[in-house]
Amino acid sequence: MKRLLFPLIIFLVFSARTFASQILIPMDETQKNHLKAYGIAYWVLKSYDTEVEWLLNYRGGAFMFIQNQRFENELVIRGVSYEVISDGQASQIRSELSSPEVNMDVVKLQKPPKVAVYSPKTAQPWDDAVTLAMTYAEIPYDLIYDEDVMNSKLPEYDWLHLHHEDFTGQMGKFWNQASQPWYQARLLEDKKIAAKFGFTKASQLKLSVAKKIREFVAGGGYMFAMCTATDTYDIALAAEGLDIVPSMYDGDGADNQADSKLNFSNTFAFQNFGLVYNPQIIEFSNVEAYMNNDRPVSEQNDYFNLFQFSAKWDPIPTMLTQNHETTIHGFMGQTTSFKKNLIKPEVTILGENRSLNEARYIHGTFLKGFWTFYGGHDPEDYQHFVNEEPTDLNLHPNSAGYRLILNNVLFPAAKKKKQKT
Repeated sequence: MKRLLFPLIIFLVFSARTFASQILIPMDETQKNHLKAYGIAYWVLKSYDTEVEWLLNYRGGAFMFIQNQRFENELVIRGVSYEVISDGQASQIRSELSSPEVNMDVVKLQKPPKVAVYSPKTAQPWDDAVTLAMTYAEIPYDLIYDEDVMNSKLPEYDWLHLHHEDFTGQMGKFWNQASQPWYQARLLEDKKIAAKFGFTKASQLKLSVAKKIREFVAGGGYMFAMCTATDTYDIALAAEGLDIVPSMYDGDGADNQADSKLNFSNTFAFQNFGLVYNPQIIEFSNVEAYMNNDRPVSEQNDYFNLFQFSAKWDPIPTMLTQNHETTIHGFMGQTTSFKKNLIKPEVTILGENRSLNEARYIHGTFLKGFWTFYGGHDPEDYQHFVNEEPTDLNLHPNSAGYRLILNNVLFPAAKKKKQKT
């Protein structure tokens, strides 16, 4: 009996290795739900400590990991398209992607990032595309705000999102909303936190928070900003030691010579910009390509194009631009786009509207960390207004604009290769 049992065990082990399988999640046009596919990749990493391979430029940036029934069940429950392939087929795909003749590569995702979203504890009269995306994709996150940042909570996280926040201390330039309950609640919240930490103005608190975030990035953190959190973050850093806030917000006048004193060595992305003091103009600086959203395009013909990068030489920009589309429908925000001539030369432009000479999606490094700025407010709501209903992503499961957000959530999980260009 023992003589028969031993060969049987050998046969079973050999068979298991021979017929082992992989799950391939295509991210091209065959995928039924691109956004939830990101959530599956995150869930596999976090819940089962299982490595996920991100196949850059292969079928729209497909994901691949070992097959088991639990994973298949979850894919079915979440409505994500997938294929079961043999280990031999998977090896063939890896071999194809490793060829120097193709602009493809394999990046291994190993540790899911712990995610924080910078948001006030009081209610906001607008949605946040990133929290909508992560909630829909079922990626967990924590909400943190100024008090948490000042109490040094940021090092507990790997990835931080900033959205429709104003780091200049001008309450988002919503002075015409000052009688609204949400405005008053936010004003009171900011004043209380500022006083708690010994600041006499909200602008002083916001600058200190911006500097704490810069320390977070410098130490190896990942920061992703959209809408007004992009340029107001850099403005606050550049204006350190200056009063750039009009009297309607803090009771005293701004320094009318502040433009000539801005320190652009402090900023991540922008340089040589000027400030906008006029309260009738919603923009904070001329970083915005078109003031008062006076853009010479309509919703129907507003698009920007993603750059194509070398997957083997520039894996991070390649990860950030993975998509089933290369032309993305544009969308507006209080900060919609960035003047290309005000972007620092070392910054990588990931997406642009060349005809308008504007950048929409940019990326860079700061010491050990990374940051990405994405212009606009909501990729599936062309011009979102205060107190509008949030976007229902059940209606947009294949949104190319939202995919760019989720690329940023996942890429910190990657085992990095040194960027060569």
